[in-house]
Amino acid sequence: MRTPMICWAFLLLVLFGKACNGFYLPGSYMHTYSTGDEIFAKVNSLTSIETELPFSYYSLPYCQPHGGIKKSAENLGELLMGDQIDNSPYRFRMNVNESVYLCTTKPLSEHEVKLLKQRTRDLYQVNMILDNLPVMRYAKQNGIDIQWTGFPVGYTPPNSNDDYIINHLKFTVLVHEYEGSGVEVIGTGEEGMGMISESDKKKASGFEIVGFVVVPCSVKYDPEVMTKHHIYDNISLADCPSDLDKSQIIREQERISFTYVVEFVKSDIRWPSRWDAYLKMEGARVHWFSILNSLMVIFFLAGIVFVIFLRTVRRDLTRYEELDKEAQAQMNEELSGWKLVVGDVFREPDCPKLLCVMVGDGVQITGMAVVTIVFAAFGFMSPASRGMLLTGMILLYLFLGIAAGYAAVCMWTTIKGTSEGWRSISWSVASFFPGIVFVILTILNFILWGSHSTGAIPISLYFVLLALWFCISVPLTLLGGFIGTRAEAIQYPVRTNQIPREIPARKLPSWVLVLGAGTLPFGTLFIELFFILSSIWLGRFYYVFGFLLIVLLLLVIVCAEVSVVLTYMHLCVEDWRWWWKAFFASGSVSIFVFLYSINYLVFDLQSLSGPVSAILYLGYSLIMAIAIMLSTGTIGLLTSFYFVHYLFSSVKID
Repeated sequence: MRTPMICWAFLLLVLFGKACNGFYLPGSYMHTYSTGDEIFAKVNSLTSIETELPFSYYSLPYCQPHGGIKKSAENLGELLMGDQIDNSPYRFRMNVNESVYLCTTKPLSEHEVKLLKQRTRDLYQVNMILDNLPVMRYAKQNGIDIQWTGFPVGYTPPNSNDDYIINHLKFTVLVHEYEGSGVEVIGTGEEGMGMISESDKKKASGFEIVGFVVVPCSVKYDPEVMTKHHIYDNISLADCPSDLDKSQIIREQERISFTYVVEFVKSDIRWPSRWDAYLKMEGARVHWFSILNSLMVIFFLAGIVFVIFLRTVRRDLTRYEELDKEAQAQMNEELSGWKLVVGDVFREPDCPKLLCVMVGDGVQITGMAVVTIVFAAFGFMSPASRGMLLTGMILLYLFLGIAAGYAAVCMWTTIKGTSEGWRSISWSVASFFPGIVFVILTILNFILWGSHSTGAIPISLYFVLLALWFCISVPLTLLGGFIGTRAEAIQYPVRTNQIPREIPARKLPSWVLVLGAGTLPFGTLFIELFFILSSIWLGRFYYVFGFLLIVLLLLVIVCAEVSVVLTYMHLCVEDWRWWWKAFFASGSVSIFVFLYSINYLVFDLQSLSGPVSAILYLGYSLIMAIAIMLSTGTIGLLTSFYFVHYLFSSVKID
């Protein structure tokens, strides 16, 4: 957390210390090119919204670059997301429009044909990158222009059993002429931190790439003619054919020639705005509707809390405190409600160790989510830095182990009255949620390994994650637990009776109300949840972190209010077992999140095919639901604890 702040402070110092015009985009560094400079595109993993199993680009019989395939350096987030960025033979020369021949394959084998057909029918996309910009294509669907990143491996015409490969690409590269005089540029990204100095300004003048668009085609070539050419030869090419007879079919013994056309077009788009086309926010009104809907729920619950505090509680306390001791004793026999559980309300809950562990992990997850979303909302998680969001979340989670250990041990000390056993609590906190995630990911990883997908986590990465957990998270959690033993324990305002009070029988189990209470937090979350699931599973960019931050704050408020209201209602019917119910009153939102994920799978991901894809989807959804349960449950429990503590600290007891 400290490093980005130092970089930001350094940036401000430089910008205000120099009398110049400048601009800044976190996560990237501007490249300028002179006319004729060579730029090579890169290729990412092949992806599909049908299977969610990424595969290597070179698992298909595509042209390979001279010098062999070289993988780009990838961060932790990219590896976990299944990205595999390789070099490619696609060469561009700045401001040089040309039609280029790449290669002709050997006759396709039975295995290659089967693989190409399978990838085509599973709607796999080729993801190409130029100057850190993903390639984009435009298509019309029901008369509406739709933009996609990547282009298909091939296509299957309607009412046909034949498949055709995309072997000809028409690229349009948008460039903006950049004048280096009087401008300094600073960036942070894969290239590190850099600044264009006075001596480099002339060198920096040139052209910036601000757009990368493709029109994919299938063209049948005569392999005997095409093999006479060499790679990067300029050849005359026809337009994309509309007749299937002139398209390249996928079948055995076919030799496929790959070609491309590139056209450079000057654009008024400036370099800081080049991501706007990808991050174009649609459905802003829906986001605002979600926020207004959440505010209505908050005001409704706030009204109930207001009535509880200012009318019911204050009135009862005033009436109770005005009586003398004899009258209080007589009144206790006549009264019912929360005042009668004064000797049991702070009785130790069932499974106190598990409760403390879940609270500790909930504090860790909540802190990670808040800090990540705040940094993303302020622009520190640029989409140009692939995998940075996930990497940042993992590192934050590791370092927030100190907060998790502290919170869990403080809760344990408060419940037990002693810090004895804090090491066991700290170890359990460090292992509980990571252990669940590790088991689920291992099962999913075996499935990915069996499918030969690039989404499978390499063994080496497993050891890296274990090392990070054991060397950072565990020691910090133990340190937080040790600090928690030195913190002053919260003292209960009333004594607990030795014999528990009998809880009156009721018609309906109390858990029915507790689980139903999760619908209110879910009502503030479900609209934003749709956009998040779409970004994860449909390959769309999600960059409305400002809205997400507002929704997160509203969710925290709703969870706190729901738990307080439910806790008060249980105390009023003389049910003093409120600890777990306060946790699950807000934590039960995770059940509805998981059910909504299943609904999204059935109705919105209808194209998702095969049991493997469904298992992957449900596995990742389960991890998300467990994290939400721990986070929201912790918010509800801690708020209810302070509410109950305040409530009974106002009662005079001999």
